[in-house]
Amino acid sequence: MTESVAEILRNTKETLFSFEVLPPVKGKSIEQVFHTIDGLLPFNPAFIEVTTHRSDYVYKEVEPGRYVRVEDRLRPGSVAVACAIKQRYGIPVVPHVICSGNTRQETENELIDLAFFDIFDLLVLRGDKSKSDNRFIPKEGGLTYADELCSQIGQFNDGKLVYGDIHHMLENKRPFSYGVAGYPEKHEEAMSLKMDMDVLKRKIDAGASYVVTQMFFDNKRFFDFCERCLKAGIDVPIVPGIKPIGTLNHRTMLPRTFHIDFPDPLADELLLCQSNAEVQRVGIEWASEQCLELKKAGVPCLHFYTMNAANAIAEIMKGVNAQ
Repeated sequence: MTESVAEILRNTKETLFSFEVLPPVKGKSIEQVFHTIDGLLPFNPAFIEVTTHRSDYVYKEVEPGRYVRVEDRLRPGSVAVACAIKQRYGIPVVPHVICSGNTRQETENELIDLAFFDIFDLLVLRGDKSKSDNRFIPKEGGLTYADELCSQIGQFNDGKLVYGDIHHMLENKRPFSYGVAGYPEKHEEAMSLKMDMDVLKRKIDAGASYVVTQMFFDNKRFFDFCERCLKAGIDVPIVPGIKPIGTLNHRTMLPRTFHIDFPDPLADELLLCQSNAEVQRVGIEWASEQCLELKKAGVPCLHFYTMNAANAIAEIMKGVNAQ
């Protein structure tokens, strides 16, 4: 059997490289995803994550003046894209599996599909709330928290289906192995750092075998997070998530959307920028310094959120590999 991503992270003697891709917008070709991967292949990615996005409700006009509420998905799910990447590149692929917008049965069907295609690495997440809700509300028959989803996957690994049936789909195959998200600056809904860490510990106790962090721009936040994990009894590989800033819009969009802070020196530099090109240069330099310090500290992997930043990531990795 091939190594799981968790085993790769535990066993590595050097800092690896990985990144995340988004499925194409509905109606667009997967070639853009392949183009992103092709540009980052020279840096030998240890694995590639594939995001997934919940379906949401929209109102469509079916006849003049009459609208119906229908479920719509902007991007395809991660299973098809993960299969295409695995077949084309032979690189370990890690689709995201989420609670949001799914019933337990729909999640089970997704696991069955992934097992059929011999994809056994996952990143398990709660997912975002519906755009029409002011708080996260699970789909009827779905799950509310990521640790519940971890438990469902554990039951699937044990051969138990949602309604109590027994399956044998994993005979002679390795069970699903999965990582979960961690938040160096605290999840937006957590009332305290301690409560946020308690949630992460529940996910680890439910079977998660590594952590990939939300993006951050202050390495001290990451190192503090790692120390708090150890104190909480979390002793699994922790992979830092890196996002190169690339546009003027990122100065406000990233803190607002991902609930993170820019360190004062970075914020001061960004305020001086007058163009996207200037922001991108600052972003590359800042992320490069982050990565070099993280690599020196011995992190198992540098994980990048691409978000149309493949060229910047390539430039960063050239500098990191040269050190």
